[in-house]
Amino acid sequence: MAEARIAVRHFNARLWLSGAWLLIALLAAIFAPLVAPQDPLAQDLMLERLPPFWLQGAEPGYFLGTDSLGRDLLSRLIYGGRIAFIVAFVAASVACLVGSALGLIAGYFGGWADRIVSRIVDIWMAFPPVLFAILLIAVFGTGLGSVIIAIAVIDWTRFCRVVRAEAMAQARMDYVESAQIAGFSRIGIMLREVLPNVLPSIVALLSLEMGIAVIVEAILSFVNLSISTDDPTWGGIIAEGRLSIHQAWWVLVFPLITLFLTVLSFSQFGEGLKARLDPVLR
Repeated sequence: MAEARIAVRHFNARLWLSGAWLLIALLAAIFAPLVAPQDPLAQDLMLERLPPFWLQGAEPGYFLGTDSLGRDLLSRLIYGGRIAFIVAFVAASVACLVGSALGLIAGYFGGWADRIVSRIVDIWMAFPPVLFAILLIAVFGTGLGSVIIAIAVIDWTRFCRVVRAEAMAQARMDYVESAQIAGFSRIGIMLREVLPNVLPSIVALLSLEMGIAVIVEAILSFVNLSISTDDPTWGGIIAEGRLSIHQAWWVLVFPLITLFLTVLSFSQFGEGLKARLDPVLR
């Protein structure tokens, strides 16, 4: 019992710390025009590769320095967060809705429904995810919508497999048999009894998927397959920083740290929510 309480407190700490970082990053992205100290697209070659504020040679107003074109790095990171969070929320939500619905139906009803959904998932997962994403973007063209579609089309299988397994386990529980004896319809039992018990796993997986979506968008923007405009993205900033790592290390390091903390926070936030929502862990 004592170990369980310690584990719950540990989960709560992860929940609050990761939630705090995500909230700060999200608010900064939403209010970017008010928060960003400079125009993220403004170029000034006289200010190229300025160091962060604590190093010699820094300029006031450029807290994390500038890139090779004299653009403010902090402002570009804040505006890049907009793209990252849009992709995370929209793509992960679409994948969650599609995958969870199919997984719930397959796991609870079983039979032919389970066989059809399982075969589709097996075929879908036979394609390498990254190559599949690049193929979809090549078909639909670059752009934010194409990135969201590619991530949702690829990652719905992750939700489907997890929810299917959870629904199959819940369908064998005594409370399901009691509901059947009471005369409830199968769809009613699935929505009222099975779904609430599967929901903690869905929430944790949704948060994890948001972090994965951020990584995928960063990879695609790194290879110039994300948005086609001049808007800053974290992957694009990393690609720029890689070219000037010896002259301006901060252009590469700070977006990597931002990306790492955001993805880690999504993962830990999901685990913390699962601990709070799951009656067994709670």
